[in-house]
Amino acid sequence: MEQKLMDQITGSAEASHSKVTVVGVGQVGMACAFSLITQHVASEIALVDVVEDKLKGEVMDLQHGLAFLRGVTIKGDKDYSVTAGSKVCIISAGARQKDGESRLNLVKRNVAIFKSIVPQLVKYSPGAVLMVVANPVDILTYVTWKLSGLPRHRIVGSGTNLDTARFRFLIAEKLSIAPSSVHGYIIGEHGDTSVPLWSSATVAGVSLKALHPQLGQKSDKVDWSKVQTDLIDATKPTSGAGADGSQHNWEDIHKEVVNSAYNIIKLKGYTSWAIGLSVSTLTGAILRNQHTVYAVSTLARGYHGINEEVFLSLPCVLMQEGVGSVIKQVLTEDEKKQLQKSAAALWDIQKDLDL
Repeated sequence: MEQKLMDQITGSAEASHSKVTVVGVGQVGMACAFSLITQHVASEIALVDVVEDKLKGEVMDLQHGLAFLRGVTIKGDKDYSVTAGSKVCIISAGARQKDGESRLNLVKRNVAIFKSIVPQLVKYSPGAVLMVVANPVDILTYVTWKLSGLPRHRIVGSGTNLDTARFRFLIAEKLSIAPSSVHGYIIGEHGDTSVPLWSSATVAGVSLKALHPQLGQKSDKVDWSKVQTDLIDATKPTSGAGADGSQHNWEDIHKEVVNSAYNIIKLKGYTSWAIGLSVSTLTGAILRNQHTVYAVSTLARGYHGINEEVFLSLPCVLMQEGVGSVIKQVLTEDEKKQLQKSAAALWDIQKDLDL
C-alpha cells in the first residue's frame, strides 16, 4: 500500500534533533510529556517505565491524539534502547516516601532505582543532558552526576524553578499584576530550607526592598496595599489580595511557597501540571539553545561560601549543552547564611550515601 501511494526519494533521518525521553509515566512524568507535546518542544518523545501495561496505555492514549497536534512521534518501551539519540532525558521515576520513613532511607531507595536508570540513559544517549525531576531533587541530581560520569554542566535538576514561579505568582497577586512582570528568585534546596531573595525582587526594575526596607525582616509586617500604591500610579482602582490594606509577614509568602506542594497533595493527591510546565520550559531552553536564566539545581560548590559537593538551585544560563553559566548574584549576608544552611542540610543526608 505504501509503495502504491508514495514514490520514496530518500530515507528518513536516523535521529531526531529534538528527541526527549521521559523516564516514569506517573502523574508527574505524564504531565511533563503532555506539556512537551502541547508546547511543541519536542519532535519525538520516548517514554520508559517498568510497569508495562500502564506504559502501553499512556503511549496509546497520547498517540490517538496525534491528529490534533503538530508533527511529533511518541514511542514507549521498558527497554532503554527506545531512548537512543535523545537530546534531553527527564527522570521523574522514583520511590514515594512511606509513612514514618526517614528522608535518608527514602534517598537510599531512590539511589537503588537510579542505579538501574542512569547508566542505561548514558549508554543509549551519551550526548544527552540529564534532567532530574524526582524528589528529593537536589540530592538525586547529585546522585545522577555521580552515577553518569558526565560533566557537571550536563546534569540539571528542576530545582526551585517551580518555587520561583510560585514566589512570583504570590507577589503578583498581592500587587494585582501579572506574574511575568515580577522578577525574583527562590534559590537553595527545593524544600524547607529554600531561600527567598527579597533583596533582588523587582517589578519593572523597581526594587521592592528599596520601597520598603523592612521587606525581608522576620519581625516586620508589610502592608501590601501600600507597596502597591508606592509602586503603581493606578488610573483605575485595583482589586486583589493586596488591596485590602491587610498586613502580612514577609515569611508568609515564602511559607506558602514551601507548603504549596503539601497543600496540593492534600487536596488532589499529587502535584503534576505546574511541574510539567516548568520542566517543559527548561527542556525547550536547552533544545533551542536559548541562553535563558532559570533557577535550577547545579553543582554549587565554590559559590557563596559553599564548600560541600552539593547540588542546589542557583540562577543558571541554560543552553544546548545544559548549564552554560551560573549567575553571580549579590546576596545579603543573611541570604548567604540561609543558603549555606540549605547546603549543609543537603550534605548532612548525602554524605552517608553509598555511590
